[in-house]
Amino acid sequence: MTISWVPAATYTDILYELSGDGIAKISINRPERRNAFRPETIIELQDAFARAHRDPEIGVIILTGVGNQAFCAGGDQKVRGDDGGYHDVATGTPHLNVLDLQMQIRRLPKPVVAMVAGYAIGGGHVLHLCCDLTIAAENARFGQTGPRVGSFDAGLGAGLMARTIGMKRAKEIWFLCRQYDAQTALQWGLVNAVVPLDRLEAETVAWCREMLKLSPTALRMIKAGFNADTDGLAGIQELAGQATGLFYMTAEGQEGRNAFLEKRPPDFSKYRRRP
Repeated sequence: MTISWVPAATYTDILYELSGDGIAKISINRPERRNAFRPETIIELQDAFARAHRDPEIGVIILTGVGNQAFCAGGDQKVRGDDGGYHDVATGTPHLNVLDLQMQIRRLPKPVVAMVAGYAIGGGHVLHLCCDLTIAAENARFGQTGPRVGSFDAGLGAGLMARTIGMKRAKEIWFLCRQYDAQTALQWGLVNAVVPLDRLEAETVAWCREMLKLSPTALRMIKAGFNADTDGLAGIQELAGQATGLFYMTAEGQEGRNAFLEKRPPDFSKYRRRP
């Protein structure tokens, strides 16, 4: 299956492309650094995800890395400062804006699929965990490096991993900093499918197109539901916000608005009190 991708925006560190049938592909474009991210990369990723979020023609988003060697090798240690931040080249300000990106992926009301070839390591491993599904090539390798390079992710990087593969396995990955091949990741439930490298994009697109045939409202509600119990009150707020959006589209919800604008008492008597 041949997929024709059309560039839809211009960035420095990433590519943003559309399939023409409802799929956006966001690719980290730093293969010379194994697609490790710097602050500029994260800022561009946030912008691209927001673009795909707002585009009514987009139903599913793919996150990947350029080339076959790496999905993402995490934060670029060459730009990591002594104060723990990854310094913005323009301002010199240290920040960990990748945490905002992680939550953006989780809250985005469209499925996000990680397409992993090569290394998904460190912060890159956490990014694939934040995605809803992961399709891996046979050459994919997964793992954490934090304790080896003086870093850690005790937030989603720990919590999501434990919920995905179990506490003991998650602690093994974090405490030992080993790397795991694609078949091990599949056996543990860390990825959804493993395919030959030359079929990776075709298989990922096939999964995306299967989801595009489904109810977009149902998909956004169930995604919010999956996150609600793990994200605390913020997750409940997201689920409630999605439900409110549905209510606004009903005649009952519009009756309250219309009555206010028409300066009359609302008449909700025609709407049944459902058991």
